[in-house]
Amino acid sequence: MEQNTILPVVPSGRIISIDLLRGFAVLGILIMNIQTFAMISAAYMNPDAWGDITGINKWVWIITHVFASEKFMSIFSILFGAGVLLFAAKALEKGRRSGPLHYRRMFWLLIFGMLHAYLIWYGDILVAYSLCGMLVFLFRKAKPTKLIIVASVFFIIPVLLMLFAGFTMGYWPQEAIDGSMESWKPAIEKANEEIQIMRGGWIEQMDKRVMLAIFLQTMAFFWFVLWRVTGMMLLGMMLFKTGVLTAQKSNRFYVSMAFIGIISGYVISGWGVYNNFEAGWSMGYSQFFGSIFNYFGSLGSALGYIGVVMLIAKSVRYGGLKRVFAAVGKMAFTNYILMSIICMFIFYGNGFGLFGKVDRTLQLLFVAGIWIIILIVSPLWLKYFRFGPLEWIWRVLTYWKYQPMKINKKNIVMEKR
Repeated sequence: MEQNTILPVVPSGRIISIDLLRGFAVLGILIMNIQTFAMISAAYMNPDAWGDITGINKWVWIITHVFASEKFMSIFSILFGAGVLLFAAKALEKGRRSGPLHYRRMFWLLIFGMLHAYLIWYGDILVAYSLCGMLVFLFRKAKPTKLIIVASVFFIIPVLLMLFAGFTMGYWPQEAIDGSMESWKPAIEKANEEIQIMRGGWIEQMDKRVMLAIFLQTMAFFWFVLWRVTGMMLLGMMLFKTGVLTAQKSNRFYVSMAFIGIISGYVISGWGVYNNFEAGWSMGYSQFFGSIFNYFGSLGSALGYIGVVMLIAKSVRYGGLKRVFAAVGKMAFTNYILMSIICMFIFYGNGFGLFGKVDRTLQLLFVAGIWIIILIVSPLWLKYFRFGPLEWIWRVLTYWKYQPMKINKKNIVMEKR
């Protein structure tokens, strides 16, 4: 029998602090993700690639970049690592082998991610989570000290790769430089071509969607995502094992965590914004050296946000607000896909076709509207059902057994496995 050395204490039931944090994170990621639904792909990394970047739009970009870029995805990755431990511990509680269940769970997440990436939105993160989740499971019994060391190694690798690329760019063949420049700041003809494709029908979009999805799942994955996401998952395991994510630390600890994390994160990310604008968003600087600022700043900010949410979780106040955000977190998988479906129909040609027509300022109004929908629907759904629809399907496929969906007196507390 596998020894239960995964957690010092196996918590039973839902953990409110984790549900709250997950709800906060899944809503927050839309602030950045909506840019890839509304604008050409290059505009996500390079605000100078397309669209108005003056006046209010410039300030909207700066604020959203400093506040949101890579921050909420980092939190989501941290929570995924904690979730691996929770899932394994609960399997052991039920006397089941955690390994086969975990890898079956990751396999189905991979399938969901592939469907999401190739049929709805190329920017999917589920494929990366499934692959990184398969790797981090091997560290589930590691002590916190080992976890933070290994997480740091994974986290620093993309920095070394970016520095290497930046310093060696002068030795690249011209065709490599031209290809990189095309993706960093495409010519107006290329930008207009992407706009027309995404304003076309679902079939017309497929070539572009498939090409971008393959790029993100191959080159971008091995260059950046694998290392960053795995590092954040391992960090999440450490934070869970030490009680940080379960609101077990003192208020003073979380206040310090929030203050130091957010201030340092904003300063580092903000300094990067200043340097990139000073450099004119040139590919040679901003794609490599200039991106490192937010890479580090986002970690500080993410940890700071976690501190704030843990303080809210520990508070006896805000009960109604916490229940709503916890409901969003319980349905994070469903809500993540739901946001993609809503955005697809707002911006792509198989819906209202607003792709390329909505500036950065107006995008925030769409974000707010989608947030309202999710904040209303999630608690309403969970009033009658035990899981979100996609969570239920994933659960059935993982355990390969029908799971009760509706809430009733028999299953309101006990969860059949």
